[in-house]
Amino acid sequence: MQLQFHIPKLFFLLLLCFGCSDYDFHKYDAKIYYSKEEVDILMRDGTKLHTIIYAPRNTSKSYPIVMQRTPYGAGPYGWGHTKSTLGPNKKMMEEGNIFVYQDVRGRWMSEGTFDNMRPYIPNKKGAQFDEASDTYDTIEWLINNVENNNGKVGIWGISYPGFYAVYSLLDAHPALKAVSPQACIGDFFFDDFHHNGAFLLSYWRVTELFGKIKNKPIDIPWYEFAKIPTQDQYDFFLKEGMPLTKLDSFYKKDNVFWNQLKEHPNYDDFWEKRGIIQHLQDIKPAVMTVGGWFDAEDLYGPLMTYKTIEKTSTTKNMVVFGPWSHGDWAKNAHKRQAIGNVYFGSDISRKFQEEVETVFFNHYLKEAADASLALPEAYMFDTGKRVWKSYSEWPPKAIKEQRFYLKKGGVLDSIPSESDLKTSFVSDPKRPVPYSEDIKMVLTPRQYMTDDQRFAARRPDVLVFETTVLENDITLVGALLAKLQVATTGTAADWVVKLIDVYPPNATDFEETQEGQKMSNYHMMVRSEVMRGRFRNSYVDPEAFIANKKTSVEIKLQDVHHTFLKGHKIQVQVQSTWFPLIDANPQTFVPNIYKAKAEDYQKQTHTVYHDSAIEIQILQK
Repeated sequence: MQLQFHIPKLFFLLLLCFGCSDYDFHKYDAKIYYSKEEVDILMRDGTKLHTIIYAPRNTSKSYPIVMQRTPYGAGPYGWGHTKSTLGPNKKMMEEGNIFVYQDVRGRWMSEGTFDNMRPYIPNKKGAQFDEASDTYDTIEWLINNVENNNGKVGIWGISYPGFYAVYSLLDAHPALKAVSPQACIGDFFFDDFHHNGAFLLSYWRVTELFGKIKNKPIDIPWYEFAKIPTQDQYDFFLKEGMPLTKLDSFYKKDNVFWNQLKEHPNYDDFWEKRGIIQHLQDIKPAVMTVGGWFDAEDLYGPLMTYKTIEKTSTTKNMVVFGPWSHGDWAKNAHKRQAIGNVYFGSDISRKFQEEVETVFFNHYLKEAADASLALPEAYMFDTGKRVWKSYSEWPPKAIKEQRFYLKKGGVLDSIPSESDLKTSFVSDPKRPVPYSEDIKMVLTPRQYMTDDQRFAARRPDVLVFETTVLENDITLVGALLAKLQVATTGTAADWVVKLIDVYPPNATDFEETQEGQKMSNYHMMVRSEVMRGRFRNSYVDPEAFIANKKTSVEIKLQDVHHTFLKGHKIQVQVQSTWFPLIDANPQTFVPNIYKAKAEDYQKQTHTVYHDSAIEIQILQK
């Protein structure tokens, strides 16, 4: 089946008569300057994938194909329904490319059965398929059937489409020249639904989006999010999410993904084979991985994608991280960029779209594509100084490794502490520390990534360690590692570490600072992470804590590029609940927390020893 939709020829001729033959994209949208065609492309196993092609009406020259594969719908579908904007950014749409959108197997108008994070099959034979072969077969059809293409293909995608972009790098088609995975999922045990094995309860409602399986092509949603009778998510999950089995009443058994989460609490073969990072070997297309420093959903994925390709492949491989939450770089190109209360600058996304993203794709898809790409290896935004920085590698070589110790009296400094000194607090899973002060119900939380942490610092179940006022700027780059020495009166516990920039008392408010908030003494969260204590030694084989025994727990916090300015302070907070961002740990070891009983949730006393430290990397001038 091949359908084609065009603006009537008479209307198009009138445009030409009025001097529009040079295609002024600044005045007219894609509906006028692009034709739309919907096709069903046959895969090697006989399954048809629904694909929408937008081609420039100016057929006097050839164009590269820029494609996105998505589980979220390639639409709008049908005659007379078209996208008004196309591609990764407006500039690429204005310059002219052939843009292709495809529903992945088993989603929306495509045939087949959807498999969440479908496992990769190396050395496929015959009709064996995965997302790599579906991408290959699609590209093969496009370059042989779409008119005026120049034989070069680029792929981009944000979030789940970013995962499919990464997938395209495996067994890549020779015509695939440039790929930009953006906020790409790398592994569902560390992205989105889990952080180091801890279930992100805040994403529970989204399980329906991926867990409800359709059995035929459809152009309307076939899934329905759980109806929540309140806007107070803390209160809702306190009553309905403890134990987690109570949440079963909100979804039927046909929510496949929710059932998979419950049946696979550990990093078993089910999760391992769905990870994509371990397969990134000998990559051929050029790669530009993009992420946001304040992406609450997919931070692990883009960082690990870049770092892995850097180790395993010789292709052009670059990375861009800006002061964005999930996907911010693809919108608001000319607006002020802020996350929550914190403002970072104006035109940040526009600069990326026009001076980085477009340059990358044009170089490999429209130019000679030699080694002289005028972009750095790493283009990283300093979220403290609020400036872009260019590096020949990430993390940069000019660094000094240092430890800051979590010392008695709430002191944070580089002088080691005696190993037997300790501070304790009571952790009650029935009165957990909130991750945000905001009262709202969200599908996926984002703003909290820069939220003021003063509310948490004032709780007795949060330990606070802080430097003196800084006399000079200190720029942290690359990964952070919290090396905790802890104990608990129970047999299970989560450990949360937060790195915080404490603003000076004279800090002024931003335009974006919400009513009732002040930037004076603001505790801006820079980075945070959780470790489900049972996985401290292995994600495959969980272990109970031995009550009251001093135990090592390491937490890998994701990379940062942040300058703590003179006059600010560096703070570290340690806690054991973070609700309902993550589910409450029963603090009693059970084989499967998803099946814990109400009586398993017990108040326990946790201890942090003062030889605990956080390892940082300081950029040298």
